[in-house]
Amino acid sequence: MNAMGVLGTAEQVLALAPDEASRRAGSRLGAAGPWSGTGRGDGAVWGLCKGSGTRPYRTVVDTTGPAYSCDCPSRKFPCKHALGLLLLQASDGAAIEESAVPDWAGSWLTARRARAGSTAPTAESASAGSPADPEAARRRAERRAARITSGAEELEQRLADLLRGGLASAERSGYGLWEETAARMVDAQAPGLAGRVRELGAIPGSGPGWPVRLLEECALTHLLDRAWLTADRLPLPFATTVRSRVGLTVPVDGVPVRDHWLVLAQYDAADARLTTRRIWLHGTTSGRTALVLSYGAAGRAPQLALPVGAVLDGELTPHAGSGRLRAEPGERFVPVAGPAAPPPGGPVGAALDAYGRALGEDPWLDSWPVTLSGVVPTRAEYGWQLADADGREALPLTPAAQSRPGLWRLVALSGGTPVTVFGECGHRGFTPLAAWSPETPGETVPLV
Repeated sequence: MNAMGVLGTAEQVLALAPDEASRRAGSRLGAAGPWSGTGRGDGAVWGLCKGSGTRPYRTVVDTTGPAYSCDCPSRKFPCKHALGLLLLQASDGAAIEESAVPDWAGSWLTARRARAGSTAPTAESASAGSPADPEAARRRAERRAARITSGAEELEQRLADLLRGGLASAERSGYGLWEETAARMVDAQAPGLAGRVRELGAIPGSGPGWPVRLLEECALTHLLDRAWLTADRLPLPFATTVRSRVGLTVPVDGVPVRDHWLVLAQYDAADARLTTRRIWLHGTTSGRTALVLSYGAAGRAPQLALPVGAVLDGELTPHAGSGRLRAEPGERFVPVAGPAAPPPGGPVGAALDAYGRALGEDPWLDSWPVTLSGVVPTRAEYGWQLADADGREALPLTPAAQSRPGLWRLVALSGGTPVTVFGECGHRGFTPLAAWSPETPGETVPLV
């Protein structure tokens, strides 16, 4: 496999960047000037990049992952040097020639692939990974469940006090009481409830109509509390969803799905504690849409990065619970040649129906992945929307989507004609993540 098996275009390479600053810095390094000792072979590309010091940075990319290694001090992943090296290869296939892998790159590649190839746990690792005392593990789980129950009951009282005193009191009391309640949910080992409490605290005074939004979110939080407190009487898939929503780990469950997976979108969301990367994949044979999550510590990008528009051969194993969108990738994804058509889509009404059905299984869903076909981006009185070609129905774009550069990329791609768009449909509107034009249906255009 050549080094460009999965990263064939500059757009695919730039889609791997953790942020806009990395895209700009990587683009400046996508020329031959700062590079020496470059080469490619055995599914990898490497090179030495001149930096501010006397010794150049050693950069190597395993494109079968992809995975990256660079001895620069950057905490971003991939760093600008890895992006620049891939951009150099993407811009000119002859710029980096086939050659023998140098020792410094070969040692990293060998170690990485040895780790990736160790799919079967040894007896020692299986023993180390299993609890020494199953009865002790059961007791720990029961103690945590009891703490979460105590936290849910306390949160119920907090919501009852709020409604008894009137929603207007939420603005007067300020954020401190909400943060104190969230801290108590953390103490109860219910991070999902803590996150919902913090969201509630941010609503008062957030703009026109905030009491309505606060009431809606209070109702959903109350529903989650009651579902946890009566989880033993719920159907197993829904009870598993409730467990995941309060913050318990949901096990990987089910038979692995082997397919050619089209990478639809990849984007990061960060807070003070964690960076979460969401990667959407579509199985070209199974028709399954899957979400892969990857995490990094605050200020650091997650390690897993897949180029938008690439097609990868591999396995995904779904998590338990309603919807079963989230999945875990196997040890190795192998790029395959050739473009892939977009997922089959439908009109706006079909997307709304899909979101409605998903809410029936998970009422706390913010959004649901859908593909719209034959839609046109249009400007309405309240902002941008995606409208069916006949103009009968339309979906407004979320405020966040209307402020991103991807909106103008979508408008330019459409040029007033119908296009196919993949994105997330939710109660705040539609967030476009990728698009395809009728002229080039095999070319995935990233919008985030």
